[in-house]
Amino acid sequence: QVQLVESGGGLVQAGGSLRLSCAASGRTFSSATMGWFRQAPGKEREFVAAINWNTYYLDSVKGRFTISSDHAKNTLYLQMNSLKPEDTAIYFCAAGRERVFGDPYNSREYDSWGQGTQVTVSA
Repeated sequence: QVQLVESGGGLVQAGGSLRLSCAASGRTFSSATMGWFRQAPGKEREFVAAINWNTYYLDSVKGRFTISSDHAKNTLYLQMNSLKPEDTAIYFCAAGRERVFGDPYNSREYDSWGQGTQVTVSA
């Protein structure tokens, strides 16, 4: 099973930017869907973005967030621009099953999860 470690979270003012990173070890993820999810206090975990041969985004982050991956470094990224207070949440990196490409928006398609990194956006 792959191990995932997120970094890059923090406190930022509205309109600012952050870049999250997710370092993977245990296996390469070049043949799996990788994703970012988030969970705000009192809310359920929600899909944010995913990448395989295509990219997928939550409607509310389209045009502001960009997901990318560096296979040589086995690292997943999430560039977040024009941040809003409603983006405040714990952000989790997730890895899908190797060579299994289901619904990238569905958290059940992912079998490995990081511990999360806090993103706080102040008004």
